Amino acid sequence: MALLVSSRRAATLLAGALLVAVAACSKPGLQGQTYRDQEVAFRVGAVPSTWRPIELDQTRLAFRDDESRATIAVNGRCGQDGDDVPLTALTQHLFLVFTDRSLLSQEKLALDGRAALHTVVTARLDGVERRFSVYVLKKDGCVYDFLFIADPSTDTSAFAAFDRFVRGFTTIE
Repeated sequence: MALLVSSRRAATLLAGALLVAVAACSKPGLQGQTYRDQEVAFRVGAVPSTWRPIELDQTRLAFRDDESRATIAVNGRCGQDGDDVPLTALTQHLFLVFTDRSLLSQEKLALDGRAALHTVVTARLDGVERRFSVYVLKKDGCVYDFLFIADPSTDTSAFAAFDRFVRGFTTIE
C-alpha cells in the first residue's frame, strides 16, 4: 500500500514538473493568434497579411501595415491603473502628448464579455495629423489598449481590418 501511494505521489510530482518545464519553454510573444508573456495571455482576431511585426516601446504587440502606412499597437498592463479609472479617462490619457484633438466618434461596446470603449480621433503630433482608432478594455485587473494610427486619408477598409482584429480579442487564463 505504501509503495502504491509513493508511486502515485512520484507520478503527480513528475507531471507537475513536466507542466512547469513545458510552460517555461513556451516562447513569449505572438504565436498564431495567441499572445503570451509572464503577465498576460490573450487571443486576437486574424492578423491581416499586410501587417508585419515591428518592435515598439511600451507595447505587447506592434505591427506596421505597409499597404495603408498605418501602425498598430496593442498593450496590456495589470495591477497598475485600471480598477477605479473610467474608460473615458484611460482613453484620454493616450492622447496627452497630442494637440488639435478632434473627437470623431465614441461608442461603448462589449469586448470579451466586458464593457469597452471605441474612440476615433484625429490629432497632431509635431504638426503631423493622424487618425486614431482606439479600443480600451478593463478586465481582471488589467487594462488593454488597441491603437490603429494612420494618415487621415487612409481607406476605411484598413480600419475595418483593425476592428476585426480587435473584436477577436479574448483573454486566456
